[in-house]
Amino acid sequence: MTTRRTKRVTLTFRHPFSLKGVDRQLAPGNYEVVSDEELIEELSFPVYRRISTLIFVPGDAYRKSSIEMINIDPAELKAAHERDQAMPVQQ
Repeated sequence: MTTRRTKRVTLTFRHPFSLKGVDRQLAPGNYEVVSDEELIEELSFPVYRRISTLIFVPGDAYRKSSIEMINIDPAELKAAHERDQAMPVQQ
């Protein structure tokens, strides 16, 4: 039996941003990110490896009431969030 765990985090973007796999620029706001990990069972201590990272984004202009769940590269998401946080807040 494979042991899995799910981590949820909310990231706040203060500026519009883009991610590979998303065909449009995303608006500033809060985004829920879910990462699934599985236990590497061959080791004598618990270690988990990430098997997927998903971001929940609002539907495009034609389906605003819908939510899309998109599989993304966690390193790319981290880089986009770091760029966003480094930018000055517009007033």
